[in-house]
Amino acid sequence: MAMFPALMNDTMFSDLFDDPFFEGWRSAGNNAAAATPTTMMSTDVRETDKAYDVDIDMPGFNKDDINVELNNGYLTVSAHKDEDHGDKDDAGKWLRRERYVGTCSRSFYVGDDVKESDIHASYKNGTLCLEVPKIEAKPEVETKHQIAIEG
Repeated sequence: MAMFPALMNDTMFSDLFDDPFFEGWRSAGNNAAAATPTTMMSTDVRETDKAYDVDIDMPGFNKDDINVELNNGYLTVSAHKDEDHGDKDDAGKWLRRERYVGTCSRSFYVGDDVKESDIHASYKNGTLCLEVPKIEAKPEVETKHQIAIEG
C-alpha cells in the first residue's frame, strides 16, 4: 500500500503554505471555508439628512441570489448560493476550496413606519446599496378628556 503525503503536514506542500496568500489555512481546518456568513456581509451605514445609506458587501452573489424583505419593521437581507458544478475537474481532486456555498442573512430594525416602497436598492460590483428613509417620529398629541364633576 503506497503512502501519500497528507496535505496538512510539512512535507509535500510546506513551501506552498509559506506563501502569505494561504495564511490561516492550517488553523481553519481542511474542510472549513475561510469565508463565513458573518464575514461575508460586512456592512457600512451612513446617515444623511433624509436617509440611511446601507452598503453591504456580497461578493460572489448574483443579483438574483439576493432577497430583501421588510417585515414588522425589520429589513432582512438574505442570499443563497448553490454549489457551482461547473468548477469540478474530473481529472483531479480539490486541494482547497474557499468559495462560499450556502445561505446567509442579516436583519436591521428600521421601524414600523417605513414602507417597502420607501426603500431603494441597487446591486453593483458585489455591493448591495440600500437607501432607507428616516421617518420622523410623530409626537403623540395629548388629548384632554374632561371629567364631569358630580354634585
